[in-house]
Amino acid sequence: MRKYRFEIIVFIFLLFIIAMSIMGPIPQDLEYHDFADTRNYFGIPNFWNVASNIPMFFLGIFGIAFSVKTWNSNPGLVSKLIPLLLSIGILGAFFGSSYYHWAPDNNSLVWDRLPMTLMFMPLFALLIYDFIGRRAGEVAFYLLIPIGILSIFYWQYSESIGQGDLRLYVFVQFFPIIIVPFIIWLFPKQRTYIKYIIYILVWYILAKLAEQFDDIIFDSLQFWSGHTIKHLLASVALFYILLLLKEWNKTLAENN
Repeated sequence: MRKYRFEIIVFIFLLFIIAMSIMGPIPQDLEYHDFADTRNYFGIPNFWNVASNIPMFFLGIFGIAFSVKTWNSNPGLVSKLIPLLLSIGILGAFFGSSYYHWAPDNNSLVWDRLPMTLMFMPLFALLIYDFIGRRAGEVAFYLLIPIGILSIFYWQYSESIGQGDLRLYVFVQFFPIIIVPFIIWLFPKQRTYIKYIIYILVWYILAKLAEQFDDIIFDSLQFWSGHTIKHLLASVALFYILLLLKEWNKTLAENN
């Protein structure tokens, strides 16, 4: 099976593209902005949905500090930029998500989603770099980052002309989740951080489930909503991403 590993990766990619093409344009559901918990505290609207982003601030700062500290020890520009850009994405998610939840609409949602592409794409490039090969990872990095950014502004433009289409953003968010297990299987490497990939996926899935059941969770707890809990669970996933970066840095040092 591994003899045809590149063909398998390409086949899965084509299946994903075909599925999205058949699906047709995906406009943004405006009900997405109607959160269960709209309570105002200290003059801050949607207080808990805003405040629950705070862990991302500290995680982002820690990640940037770590990236700067290890800058000179990483071989090649891409291996230096991946952790830095990912950490900037985490810090940017704090500001972008806080801004969006302060005044939720499609315009502010742009700044919530844009930093997330700076987390998804560098992490995806990192795994390609480490499992498929350094050259493949470098090419992927320079392709994936613009695609991630483009996905947001393409969606924003499509909404502005009344033909909202989230499909490219769906690719950015979900295709890496689908393909990464295949990459790890088809290009096996001994990596101590594989367990962190599993933790990241589990916590991310839990965060998405909490988001999906926003109202039900709020009605049950009467304190925090599903969306607030989503931010906290996502922060746990981001914590494991930083641990992954630390282990990856050790791998780079050993192989350099």
